[in-house]
Amino acid sequence: MRNPRDFSRPLAIGAPAPPIEIPALPSRNIHFFDPSNAKLRERVPRMVQEVDILLGNLEDSIPADKKTEARRGLIEVGKSHDFSQAQLWTRINSLDSPWFLDDMTELVAEIGDKLDVIMVPKVNGPWDLAFMDQLLAQLEARHQLQRPILLHAILESASGVANVEEIAMATPRMQGMSLGPSDLAASRQMKTTRVGGPHPGYLVRADIDPDNEDAARPVYQQDLWHYTLARMVDACAAAEVFPFYGPFGDFADEQACEDQFRNAFILGCVGAWTLHPAQIPIAKRIFQPDPDEVRFARRVIEAMGDGSGVAMVDGKMQDDATYKQCRVMVGMADMLAAKDPDAAELYRV
Repeated sequence: MRNPRDFSRPLAIGAPAPPIEIPALPSRNIHFFDPSNAKLRERVPRMVQEVDILLGNLEDSIPADKKTEARRGLIEVGKSHDFSQAQLWTRINSLDSPWFLDDMTELVAEIGDKLDVIMVPKVNGPWDLAFMDQLLAQLEARHQLQRPILLHAILESASGVANVEEIAMATPRMQGMSLGPSDLAASRQMKTTRVGGPHPGYLVRADIDPDNEDAARPVYQQDLWHYTLARMVDACAAAEVFPFYGPFGDFADEQACEDQFRNAFILGCVGAWTLHPAQIPIAKRIFQPDPDEVRFARRVIEAMGDGSGVAMVDGKMQDDATYKQCRVMVGMADMLAAKDPDAAELYRV
């Protein structure tokens, strides 16, 4: 068993110290782009102004004959642009792929000082992240990086779900975790070809009306991912890292995308993947607190002072538990307002 104090010590001589706390930054959307595409690379300055996190994708959706080109394109992007307005992430190829080692060695060597987070696909257990932790420490020491690169796991296998709590606690580098519904569906033998979202066949039906047996029986579509998402949120909250909803693949159905994002936000997720430009404003709008709720939360905090005792606000009892909820809402609003002028206007900060 690893000594708990080891988590504050570098895993390689000369590597930066592991983070003690993961910074809470605006993370309403992780926007994926293909760095092998020259036209998309030209749009990076504009994308940096529009998104919270810009992710150069090297894994799924990048053809095998474009893998090297995508990696070199991401390095070009990292070297050529300022990322003070957005975080720069990448999704590397899986640990068992022939491209993984080059992804790690070249990216850390060339743009390790610009890269905030490495998203690791198909994480099956804490052992995958222990390996990543050690490898990153060696590479950071070799290239004299001054800050550690964080890790983000994708939950996309039955094994990963079974080990989700251990994954969240695996390393001090853990930034958070995302739901990966497509690979998870295949791993579980689920009968769906959708990329996230509900399924029309996964439903409950109202009972027969005893007074009118021929009457239509209402049908309610259910969420295939609620159990997994809720378990992931709990694991991330316990580890003090950040949960994200993953992709929503039907770009044309913006209403369903908005509904799914809102459910994830209410449940505890801080953001979602955006795979299409149309999803960026949806994520930015949904993954931020309602202004009316923020105003109410500020009144509760003002009424309760240090948060102890009980107060009545608009005829509703408030205690230390609701005070903590209000602190969450106000803290998120203030964090977003500090970065986004539109959010500052929304919350009048």
